[in-house]
Amino acid sequence: MNQMTITLENIGRRFNREWIFRGVDRTFVSGKLYAILGPNGSGKSTLLQVLNGSLAPSVGKISYSFNEKSVEAEDVYQHLSLAAPYLELIEEFTLAEMIDFHFKFKPYKAGIDKETIIDLLAMPGSKNKMIRYFSSGMKQRLKLALAFCADTPMLMLDEPTSNLDLQGVDWYLSLVQKFAQNRLTIICSNQEHEYNFSDEQLSIVDYKSRF
Repeated sequence: MNQMTITLENIGRRFNREWIFRGVDRTFVSGKLYAILGPNGSGKSTLLQVLNGSLAPSVGKISYSFNEKSVEAEDVYQHLSLAAPYLELIEEFTLAEMIDFHFKFKPYKAGIDKETIIDLLAMPGSKNKMIRYFSSGMKQRLKLALAFCADTPMLMLDEPTSNLDLQGVDWYLSLVQKFAQNRLTIICSNQEHEYNFSDEQLSIVDYKSRF
């Protein structure tokens, strides 16, 4: 099993003079599922962006290792799959083209290919449909399927069931069972059904009260 570790030492992030969070000491390891909790606007997505290397911390140190070898922050994306409301799909692509494009950059998990993903999405009639014509729920399903089905040691999900109906929520939970095992999985959420199976929880509010 590929082993990924993220270590935070006294991490903080501020915008202008306002601290979003401060004093985060935490280690994240493969094989565990973590939830970052907090109300809307509390800084969950900001912490996730620090964790995935797309935002630098204002203070503190973050370090990454893959199979006990150090990884630079700018290379973390190679080990990561991410699904989030603010990540855009390419609207001019068809479903088939979007899948092909995504997996030019990430390897498929074993036993997965384009047709498997289309079956998983239950969208056989949409293979050649442009994504601009997808509903918000279909787009969210596609984002999740692309993230779960890539063979990466880290999986990060921000508000994973946004725009999903009850059937879509059950579908998301089935993906977690199938594809989140043995990965370092982090879910940002304020809805219990998205994370109630997590091994550890981190409340962003706990890192606001100390300044």
